[in-house]
Amino acid sequence: MNKLKLSIAGSGLGDFVYQNVDFSAATFQKYLSVVSGDGGLEPGKLVFTQELEKYSGKSFKEILKDIVGDRSSDTFNVGGPALVSMINASQLLHDADVEVSFYGARGNDDKGKAITNLLHKLPVDLTHYSVLDGETPFTDVLSDPHYEGGKGERTFVNNIGCAGQFDSSYLDEHFWSSDIIVFGATALVPRLHQELTSLLSKAKRRAAFTVVHTVFDFLNEKRSSKEAWPLGETLESLPLIDLLIMDYVEAQRISGQNNFADICRYYKQNGCNALCITNGAKPTYLYSSGKLFEAVEMPLPICDWISEDFAEHPEKKGDTTGCGDNFAGAVIASIVKQLANGTRPLSLPKAAILGTAAGGFACYSIGGTYYEKQRGEKAAKILEMAQRLAAQHQLDFQ
Repeated sequence: MNKLKLSIAGSGLGDFVYQNVDFSAATFQKYLSVVSGDGGLEPGKLVFTQELEKYSGKSFKEILKDIVGDRSSDTFNVGGPALVSMINASQLLHDADVEVSFYGARGNDDKGKAITNLLHKLPVDLTHYSVLDGETPFTDVLSDPHYEGGKGERTFVNNIGCAGQFDSSYLDEHFWSSDIIVFGATALVPRLHQELTSLLSKAKRRAAFTVVHTVFDFLNEKRSSKEAWPLGETLESLPLIDLLIMDYVEAQRISGQNNFADICRYYKQNGCNALCITNGAKPTYLYSSGKLFEAVEMPLPICDWISEDFAEHPEKKGDTTGCGDNFAGAVIASIVKQLANGTRPLSLPKAAILGTAAGGFACYSIGGTYYEKQRGEKAAKILEMAQRLAAQHQLDFQ
C-alpha cells in the first residue's frame, strides 16, 4: 500500500498555562459568567479575550493580575486542538508509513516564532503552517487541579488573532489529496468553520476519510445560549463526517438537546456515521452505525487508576490541559494504522481505548504537548496504558 496522507486543518496556537488557580477564590469568582455566553469565565469552557474585557470592564492584563498575581505563566506550550492532536497522532505513528501535515495560521511575531521553535523539537511538518499578518493566536489557560474533588479543570481565555483570517483558500491540492482529512476545533477558525459543510463535501468527493473534533464554540454561544451551535449546515454535515469527536457540552450544544438519551438519539437519527463523546472523568460514549466501523454502542471507562496514582504520588500530577486533544489524536492514529493494515470494518473501541490512554497520559504533564526524549517513547507508554485499560475491562485491543 502507498504511503498514507493525513492532513489536519484548524486551531493551532500558543498556550500560557497557569497552574494552581483556585476557582473558588473571590478573585476568580467575580469574573464568572452569569448567563452562558455573556463573556464571563466558565470552568471547562472558553471565552474570547475581548468578550471577557467587555464583560468585566477591565483589560485582560488587569483581570489576569487579579486572578494570578504578578507571577508569570508556569509554561508556554504548543496548543490548539488541531495542532496538539496532530502532534500526538504523529508521535503515535512514529513507526508507520504515513505523512502527517498541519494546516493553520500564526503571525510573524514573537509568539509565532516561539511556537515555531517549539515545533522544531516535535515531529511536525511546518510546510503548510501559514504566516499571516496580525497576532499569533494564543490562549491563557487557568488550571485548578483541585476542582471537583481533585479531578481538575481548566478555563480558557482565547485571543483569536490571525486565525480569524484563515479560510479554505489555504487548503491546497496536497490537503485535498489526503487519505484522511481532519477538521479540528474550527470554531476557533471562524471562516473555516462557516465553510465546514462544503469542505466536508469536497473531502468526500475526493474519497477521503473525514474526522471532525470540536471545541467550545464561544461565538455561537454568545449569539444564543439556547439555539444549537451549527457545524456548517449541521444536518448536511453529519452524514459527511466519518467520525465525530466531541465532549459532552459540545455534543449537547450542537444537538440542541438536554438529556443524554436525546443527545445520542439526535446524532443517530440524523446520519452520524460514528461518534465519540468524552465526559471528563466519566465513561466515553461510543457509537457506530456500522458503515465504516463495526456497529457498536457502548460506554468506555477512563483509566481510573490515574487518580489513585496521583493520590500516592502528587509530584507526578500535571493538569488536564490537552486531554481531549490527545484523545482525538490517538483515535486518529489508530484509524490510520487500521486503514494501513487493511482492517475492515474498523474498530471504534480499539481506537477509543488508545485515545483514552493518551488522554490519561496527558494528565502527567502541564499543557497538552509532550516533548519526547526519543522517538517512540510516548507511543510505548501510551500503548502500555491502553493494554492495561483493555485488560481491566476485558476489551479486545489486539
